Amino acid sequence: MYKYTTSSFTTRLGMRPIVARALYSSSASSPIKRVAVVGGGQMGAGIAQVSATFEHGVTLIDVNAEALERGQKYMAKSLARVAKKKFPAEPNVASDWVEAVLGRVRPTTSLSEGVRSADLVVEAVVENIGVKQKLFGDIAQAAPGHCLLASNTSSLPIGRIAEHLDAEAKARTLGLHFFNPVPQMKLVEVVRAEHTGAQAIESAVAFVESIGKAPAVCKDTPGFIVNRLLLPYMMEAIRLLERGAAEARDIDTAMKLGAGYPMGPFELCDYVGLDTLKFITDGWFKEGDGLRGDKAFAASPKLDELVAAGHLGVKSGRGFYDYSASKKK
Repeated sequence: MYKYTTSSFTTRLGMRPIVARALYSSSASSPIKRVAVVGGGQMGAGIAQVSATFEHGVTLIDVNAEALERGQKYMAKSLARVAKKKFPAEPNVASDWVEAVLGRVRPTTSLSEGVRSADLVVEAVVENIGVKQKLFGDIAQAAPGHCLLASNTSSLPIGRIAEHLDAEAKARTLGLHFFNPVPQMKLVEVVRAEHTGAQAIESAVAFVESIGKAPAVCKDTPGFIVNRLLLPYMMEAIRLLERGAAEARDIDTAMKLGAGYPMGPFELCDYVGLDTLKFITDGWFKEGDGLRGDKAFAASPKLDELVAAGHLGVKSGRGFYDYSASKKK
C-alpha cells in the first residue's frame, strides 16, 4: 500500500478541495520545482503550460525549432483565452500574466541540456514502444538521480517502456496520463508499474495536486482507468451501428440525454481520432495483458473502413460525422 498525506487523502474524499487547489494552488506543496516536457505537440505544450501557470520552471524539448515554435504558439493562444476570463476588465494585467507564464517555459532542442536539472521529466511523444524505450534510456542517463521519469502514454504499458532501465531508474518511472485539452481537463491518472517506488508515487501525486489537477492512482493495466472503461463502450456503440440497431446520431442523442454523457460515443470517437481508437484496440486484442483475443476489442469493419479511407474524425474533417462544413466557417 502507498501512504498519502492527510491533505491528499481528504482531497480524494470530496471535490471542493480540488476545485480550490485548481484556483489558488502553487508549486509550494510539491517537492518538484523544475519540470522538463519532451514533445512540443498539443499534449506536451499543454502540460508545459499548466506547469508554468503554477510557477514551475519548465523546459520544453523537441527535435526541431519548428515543433517548439508551434508548441509556444499553442500555449500563447490557450493562455490568452484563460487570461481573458481571469482578468476580464484588465487587458494590461492579462497581457502581463500571459507573458509571465510563457517566460517560465524555456524551449530547447537538446534533450541532455533540457533534463539535466529537472525534478520531473514528462514524455509526450508518439505512441511507439521502441521510440519511448530509447528516449527513456537517454533521459535516465542525462537526468539527475532523483528525477522522476514519467510517460503521458494512454495505451502502452509503463513496465515495457522502462524494461531496459536499471532497477534504480525503474523505481523512479511511472505514468502521468493527462487528458486533452490539458488546461481544461482536471484528471491525471498516476500509473504505478510493478517496479515503481512508493516515494515516486507520493511525489507524483503531490505534483499533480500542485498544478490544480485531481490524481487517480492505478496499476499499470491496459487503458489504466478511463480508457479501459471508455473503449469497450465506444466499440460496442460501433457494433450497434454495424448491426443496424440505430443510427449514429440517435445513439449519441440517447447516451447524452439518457445517461447524461456530455458527448455521445460517436462524437467521442471522432474527437479522439479513429486511427487512435483502432491502434489501441488492435494492440489490446493482439497482445494486451489479460485482453488478448477479447471480442470487445476485435476489429470492426466500419472502423477499419473509415480509417482506410482517411476519415479519422475531427482532425481530418470527417469520421462518423462530416466536419468539413463547420471548418469552412
